[in-house]
Amino acid sequence: MLLRLPTSLSEARECVAEGAVPIGGATLVWAAFQRDGFPEQAVSLRHLPEATAIGPDVLGSAVRLHQVDDRVPEVLRAAAATVGTGAVRRTATVGGNIVGSTLRCLLPAALVLDARATVLEQAGVYETDLAEVVEKRQLLLSIRWRVPLTSGYHKAPGEAGGPPPLVVASAVHAEGGERILRVAVRDGYDVLRATAPCGTGVDPVLDALERSDLAALPTGARETVRVHVRDVLGRSRDR
Repeated sequence: MLLRLPTSLSEARECVAEGAVPIGGATLVWAAFQRDGFPEQAVSLRHLPEATAIGPDVLGSAVRLHQVDDRVPEVLRAAAATVGTGAVRRTATVGGNIVGSTLRCLLPAALVLDARATVLEQAGVYETDLAEVVEKRQLLLSIRWRVPLTSGYHKAPGEAGGPPPLVVASAVHAEGGERILRVAVRDGYDVLRATAPCGTGVDPVLDALERSDLAALPTGARETVRVHVRDVLGRSRDR
């Protein structure tokens, strides 16, 4: 297998056009390669500046999870810190987790930031919705978002080999003179979302969430959401 390491977008587009298979950190694809056979060409974006960026409003797809630090909002940092073991986080990438994984621990965090995805195809680079990237398994370059006032992430304890643990992510943004709370919950393999204005106190926000798609969650999960939201809204008061 020839591993290609482009250093520019034009080189990366050439790799895609010639059928190179994206491998990310190879934590997910390696077993499949061993089972089904290795492709003739693979491509890693770890030398591409657009895919290795880290900042207050950007995170590259080739960034390894252990590199996600306090340069990004808390919700993303906490999500990355809960994925697998330390050894996994030193290898697994942001793009591999969001696009390649079935668990997608970073996806709820990205959704509450209202993040947009930059993807690479043969035709070039363009921005799109995260849901489209996940559905079509596109080659992700980076995600970008507006910096939130505050954010938070909760992941319930889970057992190795057991069902996916409950994940609750949230962020508060200032939009058009008001504050907006976004919540995303991973229940099993499904991700549910809700949005509510949050300038009128905690109880009206919780009532609004009970009338949203989150009302379909089991009772215990809804209580976890309520506790989480109270904490995040409490921390946003002085922001």
